[in-house]
Amino acid sequence: MDFNNLIQTIAIYALPVIFAITVHEAAHGYVARYFGDNTAWVLGRVTLNPIKHIDLVGTILMPVLLYVATAGTFLFGYAKPVPVRFGNLRRPKQHMIWVALAGPGANFLQALMWGVLLYLANGAGVTERFVLEMCRAGMLVNVVMFVFNLFPLPPLDGGRILVGLLPWRQAQLVSRVEPWGFFIVMALVLTGVVSTLWMSPLMGLTFSALKTLLSPLAMLL
Repeated sequence: MDFNNLIQTIAIYALPVIFAITVHEAAHGYVARYFGDNTAWVLGRVTLNPIKHIDLVGTILMPVLLYVATAGTFLFGYAKPVPVRFGNLRRPKQHMIWVALAGPGANFLQALMWGVLLYLANGAGVTERFVLEMCRAGMLVNVVMFVFNLFPLPPLDGGRILVGLLPWRQAQLVSRVEPWGFFIVMALVLTGVVSTLWMSPLMGLTFSALKTLLSPLAMLL
């Protein structure tokens, strides 16, 4: 792999990735506090300071090593999860859904904001490739995080949403998967199941939704 291309790619994606992770995790903590659990707030995790959320291995080393090892064909990483004590929520089962939705919701809004910046840059005649590529990277990173985290298997946000929506008996069965959930998800990712059956179709729908939301701005510019 061309070392210069690697550095350029890291430079383009660094800011979007940092914002995507930071705002995602902070959103979980903020909504949890709103519904009665201040665990993350007390621990200083409801913050936009990326240092509080970045995991050295999961956020930096693993993605870079995977990018280099697979020539950019496979990328995976994670941040420090925000601690939430669902039992402290005023209505644990119902409020769990909103706490889980907060992270992906924050990513969708960020994708929309990066899209607005891209449209404004194009409308203003900006031709600087770095700026335009960063805006596109911001949209892509946040759409990926939005869709991936909604996968309906604990400990991903989609799994917690599913637990909150299901009746108690079925919810308990799904929640028992959580200790092995990470390994199951990784196996499904490596075998291409998540990419083919979940990521590709839902990312297409998400980009279509963003294009629709941005269409008034496109016509204006």
